[in-house]
Amino acid sequence: MADPAAEEHAYQAGELCCECGQFHLLPDNHLYNFQDEVDDELICHICLQPLLQPMDTPCGHTYCFKCLENFMQEYNFCPMDRKKLSFQQCHKSSLLVRNLLDKLVVSCPFKAECQQTMQRCELEAHLQNRCPGFKKYKSELQRKKNPISKGKEDPPVKVETNTPKDPEVPSAGSSLVAESSAAAVVSLGTAEPGLVNPAFEETEEDLPQRASLVAETSTIEIHREDPEEELGMRIVGGKDTPLGNIVVQEVLRDSVIAADGRIAPGDHILEVNGVNISSVTHCQAVSFLRHPGPVLHLMVLQEKGFSSKTAQQDSTSATNREVIHVTLIKRDRSEPLGIKLIRKTDEAGIFILDLLEGGLAAKNGKLSRNDRVLSINGQDLRQGTPETAAQIIQTSESRVNFVVLRQPGVQLLDPGEDGSTSNNSSSSSSNGGSPVHHRRRLDQHHYRRKSNYQKDLPQGYVTHEKTVAIKKEPKESLGITIGGGRDNKNKLPIYVTSVQPIGCLFRDGKIKRGDILLSINGIDLTHLNYYEAVSALKSNAASHSVILKALEILASESTDPSLDIKERGFSWSPLWITWLGLPSYLHCCQDIVLSKGNLESWGFSIVGGFEESKGNQPFFIKTIVPGTPAFRDRRLKCGDEIVAVNGVPAIGMSNSELIPMLKEQKNKVTLTVVSWPGSLV
Repeated sequence: MADPAAEEHAYQAGELCCECGQFHLLPDNHLYNFQDEVDDELICHICLQPLLQPMDTPCGHTYCFKCLENFMQEYNFCPMDRKKLSFQQCHKSSLLVRNLLDKLVVSCPFKAECQQTMQRCELEAHLQNRCPGFKKYKSELQRKKNPISKGKEDPPVKVETNTPKDPEVPSAGSSLVAESSAAAVVSLGTAEPGLVNPAFEETEEDLPQRASLVAETSTIEIHREDPEEELGMRIVGGKDTPLGNIVVQEVLRDSVIAADGRIAPGDHILEVNGVNISSVTHCQAVSFLRHPGPVLHLMVLQEKGFSSKTAQQDSTSATNREVIHVTLIKRDRSEPLGIKLIRKTDEAGIFILDLLEGGLAAKNGKLSRNDRVLSINGQDLRQGTPETAAQIIQTSESRVNFVVLRQPGVQLLDPGEDGSTSNNSSSSSSNGGSPVHHRRRLDQHHYRRKSNYQKDLPQGYVTHEKTVAIKKEPKESLGITIGGGRDNKNKLPIYVTSVQPIGCLFRDGKIKRGDILLSINGIDLTHLNYYEAVSALKSNAASHSVILKALEILASESTDPSLDIKERGFSWSPLWITWLGLPSYLHCCQDIVLSKGNLESWGFSIVGGFEESKGNQPFFIKTIVPGTPAFRDRRLKCGDEIVAVNGVPAIGMSNSELIPMLKEQKNKVTLTVVSWPGSLV
């Protein structure tokens, strides 16, 4: 139970937790004032408090999620009987136990203004909606933050304070049906720590036109024929980064996840096989997701964009719809599928207008006219265009995986039968020709991070530059393999992917996997593409002596050693979190210009920035909202770092400084970003 004196001090000196109403560090458990003595069976024997988010061990003991998580970072045994234990073996306690804990009676922490008691699960709602003490506290806090009141105040910026707490979710059958009334719909007005959201703010002018942003939680079951096969997606985030949650950055083509079709970039992964990963480190999340097994249960939070009245009206017909998976096999890359795609004016998304007679899709027989295309090869097209779909199909090697939504009994008219179709819709064909109204994009321009954009290394990272001088036989190999290169999608520097036991560098022992190669015999490697780097290394390896300069990135919290064991079947590459420690002078930036209408949002949310307790942190893209300018542009990705806005460096800015800059840009904004590849799972 919290000490009243400490409680009073917290009230005056720091911000209280809006869920429990008491002061505690963010990684720590919530604090409650329990009215009655709690049964010992419901006590965590690590913190000696009633259990929060209880986790069961295989040996029959139960602990708080955070207590067990912190303990397992240092030890590999159960705290009670010291039997060998790993966090992956533990699972969420039964619903009965969680309900018993939620029903424990607690008193309101604001005793001076409120003497009410309630069940523990009701305290947060009480504080937010009914407690006069918490209301008074929030008013005083707001007054301290904004001592000078202007004539017309800006609408408040929403700051997320808590991650989702053990939500109960429906089955996965309707997870892709945005209109399904069975799905659990949550508002994103309340969200995770540190999120400041320029995309979701509303002003008095556009409030009538814009509805709330909604998302669905779904439980998705992934099946693998080979339990060791990688899922085929890249993830970013973790509690040790400003992003907080684990977010899907990319779904790889022809992967297990792409074939399933239900997970898309931007989805937040909340649970893996019943274990809550919404507040674990990046390395722990990678370990959970790489754990082999034939079946994987994922709970994901999927954003659906801004809700509208028409979408709510359409929900009555959602019960008749079904999600269908179809795979078409092309004999070669250029073979057309024989599908005509169209975009309606009154409904978002892409629809199949016609299947050409004798074409691959018509012969397959599983796709139908008026099917709504939800995804192709794992690429989310719920808010996509026919041009985008045609491009994905044309660049597919052999397998083209469709996920479509079907409503029986409705057929589209062919443009020849009703001329209005071609006038009011954008259409495209998968036959390999150029789509109608195809929009050309300028070549993406990357450049080294400018001196005024450079930053210090984040807290917890150090780099060590090393020079290796080797005498060798001319025919002796260096014995390393490399990855990266400035021709890479993310414009990475050259890095070591393996050190073979047959080469001279293995014998020397200084060069390690993950090292960034800077130069060889005075030749700069940092600006070369992959093939140029291979050529430079080979030609200089023919010398009697080699001088190699490399950079090692060290993190204060080393990566989980078990990750190496679980990489069987994975082509090795550094984790996303490793790239965050790369010095600025090795970064490649890209300018992305977004345009929008007067009533549109930019469509992305950000986290990070300067905080007194954490110092300077980079700004990261956390959310990209379907159907918005950022989503349609398709160059921004979750986990990208915002370096500058309209040429003004973001380094050293706080959220409260960067958000107004974004809001001031009415129709056009230039974002300078650095993009790192997410960790492959």
